[in-house]
Amino acid sequence: MRKQEQITTYQILAQTIKTGIIKSNLIPMIAGFTLALYTYNVGYSEKLPEFIFAIIGTALVIGSAGAFNNLYDRDIDNIMQRTKKRPTVTGAITPKAVLWLGIVMAVIGIGALLLTTPLAAMLGLLGLFFYVFPYTMWTKRTTVYNTEVGSISGSMPVLIGWAAVHQDITHPAILGLFIISVIWQMPHFYSIAIRKHEEYKAANVPMYPVVKGIKKTYIRTNIYLILLIATSFLFKSLSLGLMLVALILNVSWLILSVYGYQKMDADKWAKTMFVYSLFHMTILFSTVIIYALIGIFFKL
Repeated sequence: MRKQEQITTYQILAQTIKTGIIKSNLIPMIAGFTLALYTYNVGYSEKLPEFIFAIIGTALVIGSAGAFNNLYDRDIDNIMQRTKKRPTVTGAITPKAVLWLGIVMAVIGIGALLLTTPLAAMLGLLGLFFYVFPYTMWTKRTTVYNTEVGSISGSMPVLIGWAAVHQDITHPAILGLFIISVIWQMPHFYSIAIRKHEEYKAANVPMYPVVKGIKKTYIRTNIYLILLIATSFLFKSLSLGLMLVALILNVSWLILSVYGYQKMDADKWAKTMFVYSLFHMTILFSTVIIYALIGIFFKL
């Protein structure tokens, strides 16, 4: 019986801070970190403490953002089928507990990032701010451009990883990763909004596909994918191989979008786009990590 309570408690906390999102965002953070090590010829052992603090800090800040988001969105989460079982909706955790959980995680997380570099801590704080205030508390419920606003905070982990090693975030390589992270989120979240169209509509959340329709979303998605293709060339100064991987992934996504829209119904097209978006991000960032690690260990 006691074991069951412990599992339940863990599940409540995991759903409140959105551990799935935490895990998926740590990959870009690690990519940014390893790419900075390679770019500035720094050994992993030299920056091991920074790596540990960056992992802890990033995870806690993202978890804090998830807690604050769940706290504020209790009303609309109760309407949507995919969110109505969240602990903040069912009452499995009190609003006061969620508030304190978010605050404590934020403070410790920013503190951990501060132990790497001041810039990493500032980026963590900026990402948290953008997610909670401009996104969750304002644009999510008021404009079709809510995804664009949310994409800024969603792309901070890659910058945090880089900044934990070196405070120059104007290098084309990290700018490329950051811009790709920003643009990637529109096709990704548009596909979710199409599949959950009726739920967002019932909750009065003005997602772009809900307000503008499928055809305009398709056109807008392709515009973002074309921009994504252009960003591939930012990797050229660092590695022709990375540039080609990014280019192939991005061009393939555009082809899939055009072909899928013509051959599939809206729901199937959206599902295909969603699955590919996950594949795209996993392959791209994993390639960056592997490339950087090989370069570091073999002094390439």
